[in-house]
Amino acid sequence: MTTAPRRLRRPILTSLAVAGAGAMLLSACAGGGGATTEPESFLFTKNAENTTTEPVLQALVDGVCADANAALPLEINSIPQAEIDAQMQLLASQGGLPPMFSAGGNPAEGAKLVDAGVVLDLDEAMTELGVRDKVAEGAVSTIKKLYGGEFSFLPFQYNIEGIFYNTAIFEENGWAVPTTWDELLTVAGEAQAAGYTPFAASGEQGWPLTRLVSGYLFRSLGGDALQKVADGEAKLTDPEYVAAAQAIADLGAAGYFGDNVASLDYDSASNEFLTGNAVMIYMGSWLLGNINGEGNEIGADNVGFFKFPAVEGGAGSIDAYPSNVGLPATFGSQTYTEDVAEWLKCIGEGYGNAALEQGQITGFVADVEVELPAISQTIADEISTSTDSVLWFEALFPAKASSVSSTNAALLVTGQLSAEEFMALVQDAIDNP
Repeated sequence: MTTAPRRLRRPILTSLAVAGAGAMLLSACAGGGGATTEPESFLFTKNAENTTTEPVLQALVDGVCADANAALPLEINSIPQAEIDAQMQLLASQGGLPPMFSAGGNPAEGAKLVDAGVVLDLDEAMTELGVRDKVAEGAVSTIKKLYGGEFSFLPFQYNIEGIFYNTAIFEENGWAVPTTWDELLTVAGEAQAAGYTPFAASGEQGWPLTRLVSGYLFRSLGGDALQKVADGEAKLTDPEYVAAAQAIADLGAAGYFGDNVASLDYDSASNEFLTGNAVMIYMGSWLLGNINGEGNEIGADNVGFFKFPAVEGGAGSIDAYPSNVGLPATFGSQTYTEDVAEWLKCIGEGYGNAALEQGQITGFVADVEVELPAISQTIADEISTSTDSVLWFEALFPAKASSVSSTNAALLVTGQLSAEEFMALVQDAIDNP
């Protein structure tokens, strides 16, 4: 097994000094909600990793948002996801938030913006515009759980998570869809023996690996496993929690992520699956945009989806889907003018339909008749019948712990950190945010 690059040899500890400074500055401007800046364009600052929202917005420019775009042209600026939180906190402290921007990777940081009064109350604003009913209540409920109890972010995505797999390779090898962890390991081992990478994953991003840790936790300990950690009733260093990290470390030790997992970014990992090199990838339904896109060399018809499998003797239900709203977007209250309000109105009116026409599942209501690709219909059916959900590994962590988790995940699966060491690092960041 190839070791990780030299730059990953030591555990990475992140102080988030910039984010901390931004938080202090935000406290000084809390409550300052009104529009103070007349924007020259409808600037949307998004995370660069998000490739699905822009095509839908462009479709709206040609449709229901044509008038809004004529009055205030759409402009899109992309920055790395890891920089979103600190950048938006800094801009908020300066009164310079763009009209619309993506949330960062840590919901607690987004909740700080809500508490500071620098993002729009979408419940109130969309009600006034007559489009509040265009957002699904399930998505609103998820947003409120994540962002301090307020509906202040738009669900441009509404995702369930699980394992996408190459149905053609499964059929060629006679593999049944695994429903237990042991069955999954059997398929992984046979896939490796057949010359495939069993799992594609981005070690550079980190969170695709920690999602596997939380998946195992939810199946082994139950859906409240990480809530107990957040509430101080359990610690990640408890043996049963370390066992989940060890299960994922074992996948890496067996070579099931391939030789270059530490250096793969999100796009590269996705391409490993979409070009047929990897048999499976754990991901959310946001991947449908790529699956149904031109870059999918294996074809959308050859992609299936199954739930994270059960762990033998575990307390968790296989029917509890990890779910989220991706990286939702919000509106800055300091730049909310009449022209920006027209954009919010037309987004509310048309985003659900425009996204569905591109094969995307969102948290907006869609009322157009669209014949979905089979894999998209599978996801839509799963969402419509799902009655139970959980969050994800870092969802309830403070920002420092979230960063430490993601930046050290590659070390876990390359054997440079033991399961005990990895969980201790994250727990320490939880205890000392």
